[in-house]
Amino acid sequence: MDEVSAPTPWSDPEIAELERQVAAAETALLDDEVDVTTLQVELDNLAIVHHRRLGPLYERLDELDALIAEAIAAHTGDPADIRRAVELRGVVTDMPDLDSLLGALDGAGAAAGEAADEPMPVPEVHRVSPGAEARKLFRELARRAHPDLVQDPEEKQRRGTFIARVNAAYARGDVTELLALGTEWATSPEGAIGPDAESRGQWLRSRLAWLTHRRAELAGLRDQLMEGAMGQLLELAPNDPDGLLEHLADQLLHDIAEKEKVLGTLVDP
Repeated sequence: MDEVSAPTPWSDPEIAELERQVAAAETALLDDEVDVTTLQVELDNLAIVHHRRLGPLYERLDELDALIAEAIAAHTGDPADIRRAVELRGVVTDMPDLDSLLGALDGAGAAAGEAADEPMPVPEVHRVSPGAEARKLFRELARRAHPDLVQDPEEKQRRGTFIARVNAAYARGDVTELLALGTEWATSPEGAIGPDAESRGQWLRSRLAWLTHRRAELAGLRDQLMEGAMGQLLELAPNDPDGLLEHLADQLLHDIAEKEKVLGTLVDP
């Protein structure tokens, strides 16, 4: 006697297609979230290094411009030269740590307009960038615990608090902490509540619309980040931002040396 196969349960092809689209959109959203978070971390770290490494050099250039203008004004007494000297002195930023950062002029020498004899060293700073292991762990935690994957308000809040800790560890590139957070999440209750089966189709449509909107928001945020000063700087050398900072530092040191020569000709007796 031939064995009778059980009938295949009927499934609505429209619902099945929506399920597929939502699953694909959720995966793409997580990729977008990871990419934007990584970009934000990269830009924040680049901004810190840029400020610490190049900031004192820009400050020194501003100071030299002011000193040169003041020396010219003292020689000529021309009202226009005096106005320019006042304007340039007004844009000079405070440099309380200039001596320790650059080892150049002492306070009295700088105030008197003396030129430095030795090239100014660039302070040693290091940019933190999450490695491949940290990125892998972060992506996995985002896939499992991101608040955008649930609808229940309490669960969304719980996940948001947890993901904030994940983001902080990722920003530090702390693989040990990310591993610990992964263990913590794996042993905690998920608590997510699934949608009612009868309203599955409407829920899927709403979910897909929200996912599409959220991905568009993240795309806009990424564009906004790249349009900023650090984003434009990163775009010049996406594979070697540290090398670009070294190049910029060399240029600034060259400009400083040239301006110090000009200042020396103006203040030497």
